[in-house]
Amino acid sequence: MLSKYRVLTLNTISPKGLAHLPPEKYEVGPSLENPDAILLRSADLHDFPFGNRLKVVARAGAGVNNIPVETLSLRGVGVFNTPGANANAVKELTLAGLFLAARHICEAHRFVENLDVPENAFSETVEAAKKQFRGVELAGKTLGVIGLGAIGVRVANAAVELGMRVVGFDPAISVRAAWQLNSRVVQALSLEELLQQSDFVSLHVPLLPATHHLIDAARLGLMKPTASLLNFSRGEIVDAEAVRDALMHERLAAYVNDFPTPALQGVRGCISLPHLGASTQEAEENCAVMAAEEVRAFLEQGTVHNSVNLPPVELGPVPAGLQRLAIVNDNDAGMIAAMTQVLGEAKLNIEDMVNKSRNALAYTLIDVSGTVEPDHLRHLQALQGVRSVRVCH
Repeated sequence: MLSKYRVLTLNTISPKGLAHLPPEKYEVGPSLENPDAILLRSADLHDFPFGNRLKVVARAGAGVNNIPVETLSLRGVGVFNTPGANANAVKELTLAGLFLAARHICEAHRFVENLDVPENAFSETVEAAKKQFRGVELAGKTLGVIGLGAIGVRVANAAVELGMRVVGFDPAISVRAAWQLNSRVVQALSLEELLQQSDFVSLHVPLLPATHHLIDAARLGLMKPTASLLNFSRGEIVDAEAVRDALMHERLAAYVNDFPTPALQGVRGCISLPHLGASTQEAEENCAVMAAEEVRAFLEQGTVHNSVNLPPVELGPVPAGLQRLAIVNDNDAGMIAAMTQVLGEAKLNIEDMVNKSRNALAYTLIDVSGTVEPDHLRHLQALQGVRSVRVCH
């Protein structure tokens, strides 16, 4: 009898997601040792003691900065995320950020909450003070959206419906995103062009070496002094010190973000939220369901969808009477020949096979007739360049 897969949960994962891991095949809990899979949200894995059974790590969220992807890749462990599952939640918070910036809502609220005048003077004082919070309407203003993925497209389309002129910039936009984008969204030919013409700029790009401090002092200098910057992607995409300087010298009207930092605490024009982007019941459920389904498909069938280190691969359910090998290996010449030689010597006949690569890694699924013995797995694992070998079940 095959043993159950052990799934370690490092954060509170929605029960709706865990329900996709049937108890007859999965043991799920927050204190399991040497798991086959890890499900997490924000837990930091960079110093985590990974066991030798680990096959997959899935984050119920988009960013994977809390996961040592390169280290896990060297171990042949698949790393997955859930792009798009929280897209609507982040879109809605971004729209809220637009309104906060345009109408000075936070400052006005603080004024009323802190108002200390006699009751008979309260209404008159409020009425006299409201002119200092006069804002602008979004309709007719230009919104620049940097990054047109699952979230950026939704923000751009929603802004069009609000009557805004929307300019988008994403040199790597996918065909799917392009089809979903409202035809009234104008393409910017460069990031600089977008910054110069926008009244509001919203960031929706992943944190990569190329996007670290994407918005720095030089690019802030291209923006209108009346413009507002919104960041609901990652804090490090923006140079916080440069934003602080721009706000303090009135070269930027507002910075609305989801990533508080001491450098910007208390700075006039800065509205920081405690990372609320995906903090909705619906988003947490969507992310958990997607992550659990990815883990199950990977463990049982070898299927790869939404991995950040493995190529997309699918062979469907394992055919009756066959066994499926899942192999992560270096993307080097001769690997397929070496693996098939081992299988041939073991008298295992290959019935179906798929091999795809992604950067330095390759991933291979092989359906074989015959019985895969532990020795066969050891011989495959011993091949130079093979990172991990397992039988899907």
